[in-house]
Amino acid sequence: MTTTKMTASAFDFGLLIEAEDLVPYLGHEKLRIVDLSRVSVYEQLHIPHALHLQPKLLVRQEETAMGLLPDAEGLEALIRYLNISPDHHVVAYDDEGGAWAGRLLWNLHCLGFENTSLLNGGIHAWLGAGLPTSSDQETFTPVDHLVPVNLERKAEFQIDYDELKQLIENEKIQVWDCRTEDEYTGLRLAARRGGHIPGARHFEWSTALNRQNHLKLHPLPRTQQRLEQLGFDLDQPVVVYCQSHHRSGLAYILGRLFGWNIRAYDGAWSEWGNRLDSPIATGEVPS
Repeated sequence: MTTTKMTASAFDFGLLIEAEDLVPYLGHEKLRIVDLSRVSVYEQLHIPHALHLQPKLLVRQEETAMGLLPDAEGLEALIRYLNISPDHHVVAYDDEGGAWAGRLLWNLHCLGFENTSLLNGGIHAWLGAGLPTSSDQETFTPVDHLVPVNLERKAEFQIDYDELKQLIENEKIQVWDCRTEDEYTGLRLAARRGGHIPGARHFEWSTALNRQNHLKLHPLPRTQQRLEQLGFDLDQPVVVYCQSHHRSGLAYILGRLFGWNIRAYDGAWSEWGNRLDSPIATGEVPS
C-alpha cells in the first residue's frame, strides 16, 4: 500500500492524529479541520477554525442503497465545500468516535486525495484534554486550485454488489460485518431481509472504541488481536460493510491503520438486504 502524498505536505501527520499533536497547527492556512458532529454540538463548541460538514454531502441515495459514494459531480461539490487544494491536509473528527469522520476520509481516498488524518477520539478527546474550543463560524478565502476529482484508483477502496457477490460465490474474499450483533444474526431488520453476507465475520465497529477514554481507539494491537481471534487474516484482502457505509467509515480507517488491504462495500446492507436475489445467511456462526 503506498503512502506517498500527492504533494509535499507541510504536515507530518499519520492517518491517526492525537488531539495534542494538532494544537500547534491550529490556524495554519493549509490545514482544513472538518467537523462532522451534529449541528447542535458544532454550534455550541468545536475545534477552533473547524469547518462543519453535514454527512448528507458524503452520500448518494438510491431507492434501496442509502450510502453510496457520490458521482463525480457530487464529489466535486464536496471538494468545493471543503475548499481544499492538493497541498492542503484534512483532519476530520466527529462526536461519535470517528464513523462519519472516517467516511469523509474514505470519500477523499476514492477521489484521489490522501493527505488525510482522523482525530483520535474526536471532540470528546479534545475536550478531555482540556484544549480550547470556539463557537465562531469560520470563513475561508476560496483556494485557487481545488483538488481534482480523480476516480482512477477508486477500485482500491470501493467494491460494488456484482464484484462482491462473485468473490463470495468463489470464496475468494473475507468479509467484515461491523454492525450490531442483532443486525448480523437477522434479529433486527433494517431492510426487507435480515441477516448477513454469507461467510462474513462479525466485529462491531464500536468495539474498537474505549468509552472510558473519551472514545479514543483502544490500542491497535488489542483490536488486531481480537480480529485475528475471530478468524480474520490481516495479510489477505477484506471487504467491510454496515447498513449504509457510515459505521464502516471507522472500520475502514482501522483496516488502513493495520496495513490491511481493505475495501468498503458502500451499497452495504441497505442494498444487499433489500435485493431479493442476494445470498443471505442468518444466525450466529459464520457459514
